[in-house]
Amino acid sequence: MADTVDSLVQFSGTRKYVIRLTNISDGTGESGVIKVDISTLTNGKGIAPTALNVESIQWSIQGFSSVRLHWDHTTDDEIAVLGAGNGFKDYTQAGALKDPRSTGGTGDILLTTAGAISGATYDILLTCVLSD
Repeated sequence: MADTVDSLVQFSGTRKYVIRLTNISDGTGESGVIKVDISTLTNGKGIAPTALNVESIQWSIQGFSSVRLHWDHTTDDEIAVLGAGNGFKDYTQAGALKDPRSTGGTGDILLTTAGAISGATYDILLTCVLSD
């Protein structure tokens, strides 16, 4: 058996991309799973964006010790480690949390869970800004 996961796009525009990520775990969890594939998006210039910057993250996590979001690079760059419970991180005042565009990789947004148990859940609303 495997975790039951879903990724539901809430909004997809030329500047913003909002996606809701959910999981009901069977105890196996997820490791480095692509949740936002940058090559499938189109920015204001009509091409794939050069980076995805994170504007905000809202979450509800039960049963996992944490959920990690990271950008895909040769050495993945951390976006956030979300702890159990409910939370909200707003990076708009800082102009979004920017992908450092480290060497290698794609810049896709990946997700990894820690401490999975059967029945653990997460519900994450991720708001991204597409960079030209």
